[in-house]
Amino acid sequence: MNNVTSVSEAPEAVEALSSLIESRRAVRRFRDDPVPEAVIRHCLELAALAPSSCNLQPWSFCVVQNPTLLHELRTVCLGQSAAKAPLIIAVLARPDTWKQSCADILKFWPEPSVPPAIERFYKKTAPFQYNQGWMGWRGFLKRQMLRFMSLKQPVMWTPNSVKQMRLWAVKSTALAAQNLMLAFQSYGYSTCPMEGFDEVRLRKVLPIPGDAMPIMLLAVGLPGERAVYNPRLRFPLEQHVLWY
Repeated sequence: MNNVTSVSEAPEAVEALSSLIESRRAVRRFRDDPVPEAVIRHCLELAALAPSSCNLQPWSFCVVQNPTLLHELRTVCLGQSAAKAPLIIAVLARPDTWKQSCADILKFWPEPSVPPAIERFYKKTAPFQYNQGWMGWRGFLKRQMLRFMSLKQPVMWTPNSVKQMRLWAVKSTALAAQNLMLAFQSYGYSTCPMEGFDEVRLRKVLPIPGDAMPIMLLAVGLPGERAVYNPRLRFPLEQHVLWY
């Protein structure tokens, strides 16, 4: 059954979403109260509902609640106040999981049988698109092929290199991270996405796969005193938008 919100329900949905987004702020100080595991799991499930390129879901999350590890992460996060939160989630982009994801989509397809077009796409089209080969040699050949094809028709230029695969994974993972922050906000828990951290030391604290890319450490908890440092500032909409 399609769960898309109908037009008649839109005003209530808009009000709820607007309130949630407008109330979210990056919180720098947290209380010590732990975040219940049921809340964490549900928020992660909501994060995983984010859209992703070809539905390959190139993300993973390291949930850190252990006091010893949390203490070590404070140093990793360069002593930021937000790093004293009772929960930190390392958000990882995974350019290395596309092959397993193709197989998993066919394995976990939510219908009795996989449509032939879907099976062809994840067995042939997607592997051709995302497999860059050792040291990117496949991507190099595809780029040359696309140059000729583009003379006659529009083509999809990316991802056709190891570098583009990394960007591909980061884009989808950032969408999941935003879902995750709003999910915690809906439960009354604040967050702070931290990009200031020492990745070399992070990999010594957490068992992060070599090809995984930590894009943020998300601090989570109940806001403490003077949790928000400054008033909200956003540039005028006209500064960012072009209308055609």
